[in-house]
Amino acid sequence: MAKYTKIPEATIRRLSNYLKCLGDLETKNERVASSALIANICNVNAAQVRKDFAYFGEFGIRGMGYNVKELKRNIKEILGINREWRIAVVGIGNMGSALLVYKDFLKQNYKIVAAFDVQPERVIGHISERVGRPVEILHVERLKEVVKARNIEIGIITTPPQEAQKVADWLVDANIKGILNLSPSPVRTPENVKLRNLFFTSALDNLVYYLSN
Repeated sequence: MAKYTKIPEATIRRLSNYLKCLGDLETKNERVASSALIANICNVNAAQVRKDFAYFGEFGIRGMGYNVKELKRNIKEILGINREWRIAVVGIGNMGSALLVYKDFLKQNYKIVAAFDVQPERVIGHISERVGRPVEILHVERLKEVVKARNIEIGIITTPPQEAQKVADWLVDANIKGILNLSPSPVRTPENVKLRNLFFTSALDNLVYYLSN
């Protein structure tokens, strides 16, 4: 759908923000939104909104703005979330268990269909006490078998740092297509597996830099 082969990553991040803003507008029964309105809600400028959309085509009508429902559908198609993505979470500690009960995943067509841990029995008891059992928790030894059986495409790593690379290797061996690593330790994957290492402290470092300067 893109008019250009190379799209800036910052644009992709903003598309996700635009989608949330459009969802908010839709709940308010707004049918049409100008680039200025979208920019104001998403805290960017209107020229940036128009530039971001221009990478993918012409969505609005000059002088009238964008059809909210149609633009939302177009952005979902661009991001690839117009279909269900099946996810496995590996490492059910505090962060992993929080992901299992995070309801907004379903709004974006992300569905956690399996969770894995080295001590599933202990984890099941812990989560059941707090929130019930939201998804089946299995021993990590079953990862490859379950990934294939349930057509899982994305793996999220929430293990302690010393286990992260080992889990990444297991996910690659299970033919996972993409990995989101939330462990504090970076991991590596082959080029054919899409990887994002996401560290909360790095985001805080970035914020503190601007506060300090």
